[in-house]
Formats: sequence, structure tokens, C-alpha cells
Amino acid sequence: KELDTALLDGHIDLAVHSLKDLETRLPTGITLAACLEREDPRDTLIGSGLTSLDDLPEGALVGTASLRRQAQLLHRRPDIQITLLRGNIQTRMRKIREGEADATFLALAGLTRMGVDHEAACILSPEELLPACGQGAIGITCRIGDSRVRSWLEQTSHAKTMIRVSAERAMLDKLDGTCRTPIGGLAALNEQGDLTLRGLVARPDGTALFRGELTGAGVDAHALGRELGARLRRDASDDLFH
Repeated sequence: KELDTALLDGHIDLAVHSLKDLETRLPTGITLAACLEREDPRDTLIGSGLTSLDDLPEGALVGTASLRRQAQLLHRRPDIQITLLRGNIQTRMRKIREGEADATFLALAGLTRMGVDHEAACILSPEELLPACGQGAIGITCRIGDSRVRSWLEQTSHAKTMIRVSAERAMLDKLDGTCRTPIGGLAALNEQGDLTLRGLVARPDGTALFRGELTGAGVDAHALGRELGARLRRDASDDLFH
């Protein structure tokens, strides 16, 4: 919010964000003008001797602050215990080494950018753990009316990444997603320009989880995202969003 205020007040010309942490509905006057080429969006499992979620012993203690990760794990493994685990990459890895929990999750993109991707016990497929919308992407915002900066950023933007995250964020917007609603989403774009979007919404305790998938033209990314979001919202109970 401080960056948004600085943009609108003219103190800065652009702001750089981890896209999965950028709010879905931007303040009036601000636009997502560019995305850098996306890193691998998958999640990883951090913990000694683990090669999959099924390697977690019965009743294992898993640390996370992410309701999305928590819900998907508990849906698959209701025997697992969850504990709150916060901090940057190094802090969370240290807490696992010190035994505060048996395992945790970290985004592969963050590990790669820090040069510590070898620390991952295993990389989880989207079928095992669907990533957060925008995970692995860097987004750049600026003022809508600043044509000079927008033209610079549009030349920097990675077109395929922008198409993918546009679909994911449109789905998230239709679901009216907040940090209190476990939502996952990931779009894939093939060489022919076809876009496949997968999404899910769940209860934090994993007792209900709804999945959906749509394929369409990449040029219709925003509409595709909104359609899948509407379908998921119809399938899920209204109380998932309150």
C-alpha cells in the first residue's frame, strides 16, 4: 500500500512486486503494466528424507502460513497436523532443521532466485499442490495515465507470462479471493496459443475442495479466467467465501 501511495503521489514511477502477493483489485489509477518471464511456478516440500507428500509419517507436523497449501495437504492427508510457520526462506529452512516441524513448503521460484533450489526435498506437481495465482512471476505496476513509463514497461513485458497471469488473476477476481480463502490457479500456454487454466477453491481444513479446468484461446485469457472463476463459485458452497 505504501508503494501504491508513492505511485499515485508521483514519488516513484513504477513498483516491482512478487505477483502472487499483489492484490487482485488494484487502486484506481494503477495498472499492472508488465511481467518478467515467469520462473517455475511449482511448490517444493522441505524436509529430511522426503520424496513426496506420501513420505510424511502419519500425524507429521507441517509448518505453513498458507491456507492454500494447508487446505490441499489436509484434503489429501487429513492425519497431518498443521503449525504456523513464518519467516523468509532462510528462517523457515532453519526452523525445519531445528525440528520446529517435520516439513514445510516453499515456492521453487524463490529458492531458484536465492540459489538454494538444491535444498528442496522434492518438487510438487500441480496435481499434488496447485500453486498460487501468479506464483513465480514478477509484476511491475505504474500509473495508468503515465504513457511514457507504460510504453517502456510494455517493451520489457514477457507476453506469454502476461497472458497466463491475466487468466489466473481474472479467475481470482471472479472468486473474490482473499488471503482467508484457499484458492489455487495455474495457466499453461502452448505453442499454438491455446491456454489451459486450472483452478481450485477449498475449505481451510481440507474437508471440501473443488477443482475446475478450461481450455481456450490465449487471446481470451481474461474471459477464460472469469468463466472458470464463475464455475468454481457455483460449484462451491457460499460459506467458502465468508
